[in-house]
Amino acid sequence: MRFERIIPSLLGIVGALIIASPAEAARLQFWRFNPSQNQLVFTTDSGVQPRAQLISNPTRLVIDLPGTTLGNSNLSQLVGGGVREVRVGQFDAQTARIVIELDPGYTLDPQQVQVRGATPTQWTVQLPTPERVESPPSVTTQPPSESTPQESSPSVSGAATQLENVRVTPDGFFLRTSGAVPEIEVDRSRNRRELYFDLENTAVSSQLAAEIPVGRFGVEQIQISQLESDPPTARVTLELSDPNIDWEATASEFGGVVLIPTSGFAREDEPPSVAPPVAQAAPAEPATIEGIQLSNNSQLLIQANQPLTFTSGWDRATADYQITIPNARLANNVDSPQLDASSPLRRVRLRQEDNDTVVISVQPAAGVNISGVNQPSQQLLSLELQRAGQRPPSGNPIPVTPPRAGYPPTDLPGVPNSRIVVVVDPGHGGPDPGAIGINGIREKDIVLPIALEVASLLEQQGIQVVLTRQDDRDLDLEPRVQIAERSNANLFVSIHANAISMSRPDVNGIETYYYSNNGLRLAQVIHASMVQNTGSADRGVRQARFYVIRNTSMPAVLLETGFVTGRDDAPRLGDPTYRSQMAGAIARGILLYVQQNF
Repeated sequence: MRFERIIPSLLGIVGALIIASPAEAARLQFWRFNPSQNQLVFTTDSGVQPRAQLISNPTRLVIDLPGTTLGNSNLSQLVGGGVREVRVGQFDAQTARIVIELDPGYTLDPQQVQVRGATPTQWTVQLPTPERVESPPSVTTQPPSESTPQESSPSVSGAATQLENVRVTPDGFFLRTSGAVPEIEVDRSRNRRELYFDLENTAVSSQLAAEIPVGRFGVEQIQISQLESDPPTARVTLELSDPNIDWEATASEFGGVVLIPTSGFAREDEPPSVAPPVAQAAPAEPATIEGIQLSNNSQLLIQANQPLTFTSGWDRATADYQITIPNARLANNVDSPQLDASSPLRRVRLRQEDNDTVVISVQPAAGVNISGVNQPSQQLLSLELQRAGQRPPSGNPIPVTPPRAGYPPTDLPGVPNSRIVVVVDPGHGGPDPGAIGINGIREKDIVLPIALEVASLLEQQGIQVVLTRQDDRDLDLEPRVQIAERSNANLFVSIHANAISMSRPDVNGIETYYYSNNGLRLAQVIHASMVQNTGSADRGVRQARFYVIRNTSMPAVLLETGFVTGRDDAPRLGDPTYRSQMAGAIARGILLYVQQNF
């Protein structure tokens, strides 16, 4: 912990008072890439199920967070050392995307990429050391020629952008791209029946169909072709049934081109997806789930009698993976598949959540990862299962290790008074990293995830929580105090990590500070819980004059969760699983104090 910033300031106080409230979608609250460890850490405010895959040209690891929107996270981080950049964006309305892009000439072994959930809200992505490719792919060019469509979409090297997918949205079409943002030329045939969108310096993925039937928005079908030009050009042709509809194209800076009709068109309900199939708009009549079976011990197949939509992710209470299917009902004779000792699943539970919602809960066996849900056809869902050490399927999807069972803790103390307000204060932030320890580990990157999880656990027990900050922002000491006073808080808990000289890695352990006798008992209860529930060394409860606990009127404590310079503490503080354990210990201590004193 550092103490330079003592001058009071009111800057940032308006945006700093955040009282958590439920939201329909998860929100990405925090992320950071640690270059010294080749590790990405990110935190959401509710449970998510990441989907990761390694994509080439350029080489990049793409992590999608379905059902997630961006908070106030930074949008990019330049790295170096084989990793060019890490960036975050909103891929579509329901999916946040994190991209780790490598420097040109580098690659990764996808089998060594590890995506792990410490909890449903805290995740790490561990990368192996990027490997230099012996020689970059050669660029084959041809003399300029007249741009004529080809019969197929051949593989093209050297393009700055790749067209990967086309799908229908409620407003038009979305062209999923990777690489650079393409320049777009728009043209139309003389009879106005064909509309051409040419994406310059773009290659068409070999996995993308050349013809895609649509039958919506006045478009009969979409044709995808690779033009013979230098640089290469991908052409997307809309074959129109209604020549009076005009269209416009907008390129996103984060992996996509949006095509939207601008005139002569009345907006329809959300249509089904195309190439490849994804979740579609549900039909009017509920679908019937007719069968669920385990196929080759690698897929759980869910069959319906008509098109399905779905959402999926890890359940916070049970640590099961859940697939929720709206507008659906279970057939009378459908049952869970029979499982034995060799099955990749411990259990599969089916339930009719309400008249029109089916929920399928799955718990993987030890050593089995869930890679996500695919939709091979409109009426079939496939939950992909992979045992540890098994080679990932083609396309290099990365297995995701689920959070451990038993999160969140189910034995937290109950509180009789639901009107208690606790201010949780993650120390430092923004340009102030706090203490910097072994391998460059930073205090601010440790304490924010801990504080966010403490807040979540307290709220689950009926405590009202006010966070002084919920992202990586700059906040002086005085505004933290004012937040506590203005919210009429009953308790103030400031969370930090300690440091000493790098020449003293032998110094490890937990310290807890209070200023007045008003905070002594709170310090003792939380400190005891931290030591008992983490096994860390006990360095005692101490009195100190830290600004935030000296100037608050309610019982206040400052927690030092460990030493970033400590041989034992530093690796544990860098581990999301340990940080989750620490957050549970802090929340338990606060709840015990509330139980005893209110």
